[in-house]
Amino acid sequence: MSPAAKDSVTVEVPGPDGRATPVTISSPGKVFFAERGETKLDLVHYYESVAEPLLATLGGRPLLMERYPNGASGKSWFQKRVPASVPDWLTTTVVATPNGTTSDALVAADLAHVLWAVNLGCLGFHVWPYLAAAPEVADELRIDLDPSPGVTFAQVREAAVRTRTLLGELGIDPVIKTTGSRGLHLYVRLEPRWDSYAVRAAAVALARELERRHPELITAQWWKEERGRRVFVDFNQNAPHKTVFGAWCVRPAPNAPVSAPIAWDELADVDPRDLTIATVPGMVADRGDPWAGVGERPQSLEPLLEMSRRDLASGLMDAPWPPVYPKQPGEPPRVAPSRAKKT
Repeated sequence: MSPAAKDSVTVEVPGPDGRATPVTISSPGKVFFAERGETKLDLVHYYESVAEPLLATLGGRPLLMERYPNGASGKSWFQKRVPASVPDWLTTTVVATPNGTTSDALVAADLAHVLWAVNLGCLGFHVWPYLAAAPEVADELRIDLDPSPGVTFAQVREAAVRTRTLLGELGIDPVIKTTGSRGLHLYVRLEPRWDSYAVRAAAVALARELERRHPELITAQWWKEERGRRVFVDFNQNAPHKTVFGAWCVRPAPNAPVSAPIAWDELADVDPRDLTIATVPGMVADRGDPWAGVGERPQSLEPLLEMSRRDLASGLMDAPWPPVYPKQPGEPPRVAPSRAKKT
């Protein structure tokens, strides 16, 4: 009998100390991705194949799980809190929501933790921008290039190049990944000096400067009615307690797309639809990890914070925050412009 046909299989997962952790995978033959028929066990094998680059970027960070127990076409929910009954080796950490509610979240301590979540039907890992060991420090700036309706991937690609150019002028060198959907994410690993409020302020300043330079292509407007057919730089993805879909992680869609790191010289020709659990392992084997060494080169946020201070000194208010956050100092009214004109 093949492993996929059994009720369960046990995977021996090597840890950083050289010892193996057994992880039981129930219903390994259950189809998770309908387009090619990939199973839960196929997903396990995928994460085994990209374990090194995956843990280089996710390792030690809290994870919000997006669970699809019956596969990508089934019902789903987000789960921040781990179940009450977990293995004694599982590492968790306390995370909070914007209103202060706390819960014990899974930490990507090693590959066994990732595969434990896969066994629960986790088809999406959304990652906090800090290490569980230092929750007061946000060590990643995450630039989410979000296409408005009618925006093509070619426009998103152009926005990524423009963003890299601006950051380069400031002495900041970003890396890039596909989102597994229609957008692109740029990441900057930061020196451990700033909290999420500062990182968000830097993201707001970056979005506004990009809009000033490229008003036909890029927008910093929070309200959808003001964006038009432009690429939105979603600065609020850097707000405290926000998570972003993880690098190397598989999206819950029938073709099993991957949010895949790429090299900048691959951007011109990349088609995100081609980056799946069927293709990404071979790419990693052929050309390695495009983000290799990023953690060894943390960068300064100060050039963007200086831009933020300049904007505020010129009379600009803070940009709007998401509705789940408490009202912030210097924030404009939380009402869409079209509604504000009627009041």
